[in-house]
Parts: sequence; structure tokens; C-alpha cells
Amino acid sequence: MKSILSMATILMILLSVAQVNAQDGNSILQKVDEVMFSPNDMSATNKIILIDKNQKQETREAKVIQKGTDKRLFRFTSPASQAGIAFLSLPNDVMYLYMPAFAKERRISTSVKNQNFAGTDFSYDDLEAKAFASKYTPKLLKTEGNTFVLELTPKTKGEYSKVIATINKTEYYVHKTEFYDNGNKKIKEAIYTFKKIGKYWNPAEIVMTDLKKNHKTKMIMENVKYDTGLKDDDFTVRKLVQ
Repeated sequence: MKSILSMATILMILLSVAQVNAQDGNSILQKVDEVMFSPNDMSATNKIILIDKNQKQETREAKVIQKGTDKRLFRFTSPASQAGIAFLSLPNDVMYLYMPAFAKERRISTSVKNQNFAGTDFSYDDLEAKAFASKYTPKLLKTEGNTFVLELTPKTKGEYSKVIATINKTEYYVHKTEFYDNGNKKIKEAIYTFKKIGKYWNPAEIVMTDLKKNHKTKMIMENVKYDTGLKDDDFTVRKLVQ
């Protein structure tokens, strides 16, 4: 009887710990979303530097606008070979790609969202405007120094089996994300540098590394403006092809 009671007690403790960890993970991820998506809207210019395994670099420029938690338009402006290539992310996992060479937009199907966008190391799924809490189920793995470490499990099957995210414990912005494939092998990682602009924390630089290809994409955000009054009409297929 004592053994049975002990086992029951242990089980209750384990279940209690699991529930606390889940709750902590959920509350942490919600706070991350509050930081990442706190502005009503945002516009910026991006410098994108592609770095291959031999450290050869290619530089591009782009403009990006975002509204709320589910609308984002990203468009290359230079060099001439890339200018006009654009990506639009809308609610309900709707995404479009525009290639000037074909002069026609194309809706991105779920089956290709894991493909990289225009030679960068960011997939369409990485670039999607969508709150973390709506994409992932979080679990708090540990607290380490001034950071939380969360395991994020995608709510729908896709490119990644899990994402390990390191979160600033004080300000709740992301330090690092590590991406694992469906064989549980780490395939990519992103390092973030955040800077405060006014009352908002801004991802001033993101370095995404494809570990299989030994290739990096450094995205530097400049000329950032918040809460300028962007409209829903700024995020349409008509705007994508302009």
C-alpha cells in the first residue's frame, strides 16, 4: 500500500510540475508576442547580406511594412536583378509571391512554405506575420541566467518538428531560435539583436544560418517607423504587384 501511495504521489507531483511548466511557457510566449507585435504598424528598409561558405557576400535592399499580428509585405528594391520580387503574408496562413519576370502573383501553397525565399536562408514560413502563440505550443525547458529557454512545438505539421527559443527574461524579446527538422536534427539557427526605438523593442539585426549549407543571411533593419497609420488596403495582392 505504501508503495502504491508513493507512486500515486510521485505521479501527482509530475503532473503538477508539467502543468506549471506549460502555464509558464504559455505566459512567457504571450509576453514575447506582446513585445514583437506591440506596434499598430511598422515600416522599415532592410539591408540583406547573403554570406556563402567561402565568406563571399552579396548585398540586397528591401522595404518591409507590417500591420498588427497577421499582415506583412516585403519587397526587394535592389539590385536590379532582384528588384520587385515581393512576398505578402495575410491572415489565415495566406501568402503570395510576386516575381516581376512573370508579371503575375502566385499563391504559396502549404507544401512549399518550407522553401527559401529568393535565395535567402529565410523560408516563407519564417517570414510569415503570425504570433508565436498561434503557431506553437510552448514548454519551459529551463531558466538560464537572464533567459528562459522554451521548446516550441508547431501546432500544424510543417518544416520544423520543434524550435528551441531563448528569451530575455526581463524584456521578453528573442535572443536565439534553433530549428529542428522532422528527424530531430538541428538545421538552422537565428541570432537576434534587439534595440529599443521609442517605446518598442526592434529586431535591429537577424542572422539566419542554414547549418546544412553553411550559408548565412544577415538582415539589418533601418529607418524604422512605427504607428504611421498603415491601412488594410496597403496589404493586398494589388499592392503586391505594384
